[in-house]
Amino acid sequence: MSNPIIQLREISKLYKMGQELIYALRSITLDVEKGTYVAFMGPSGSGKSTLMNILGCLDSPTSGEYVLNGVNVSKMSDTQLARIRNKEIGFVFQTFNLLPRITALENVALPLVYAGYSPRERIKIAAQKLESVGLKERMKHKPNELSGGQRQRVAIARALVNNPSILLADEPTGNLDTKTSYEIMQLFDDLHSKGHTIILVTHEEDIAHYAHRIIRLRDGSIESDER
Repeated sequence: MSNPIIQLREISKLYKMGQELIYALRSITLDVEKGTYVAFMGPSGSGKSTLMNILGCLDSPTSGEYVLNGVNVSKMSDTQLARIRNKEIGFVFQTFNLLPRITALENVALPLVYAGYSPRERIKIAAQKLESVGLKERMKHKPNELSGGQRQRVAIARALVNNPSILLADEPTGNLDTKTSYEIMQLFDDLHSKGHTIILVTHEEDIAHYAHRIIRLRDGSIESDER
């Protein structure tokens, strides 16, 4: 039985450049089931980043409907979107986006501040998440004392700390060497096997093939959808 966590219906995104209208996305209709592992691929300008921003509630579509976990988020205000983002979505970025002056543990605990957890609860949950990504011995280290792969593990732990419905990974191996990239993708495999819904954006074929479904975009439209 189908259980879509993401439902996109005729999603378009238009930008106005002077007198010209530019379509970043054109009438995208798509379902993503809970617990699946999907990769979005496409050349620069294909619309994959715009789609990622809409899926992550960082941007709203110009037209169409986006239902996330049963809630229509397409017409929400920025404040409402921020609340949904913090509750439903964990982000993993190419550049890690860690705060340099605080420890791995404090970086991971940060989203819990906004979620209203007490300091003691924050530390306990953040420590569990760091342990789950293999960084039990590195909790007190600051980002500059960690390797690239370890920093990305911290970022993944932070993305998981609110138990989000979806993990969105934007070029998560873009700043890593080949061996470390495969280690990070193995970690995503493990997370998927534990039931996490993962959406990956990449331009690398070998990375995309870790996913169980590859959606290719071109000129703002879905070119192919391989399962």
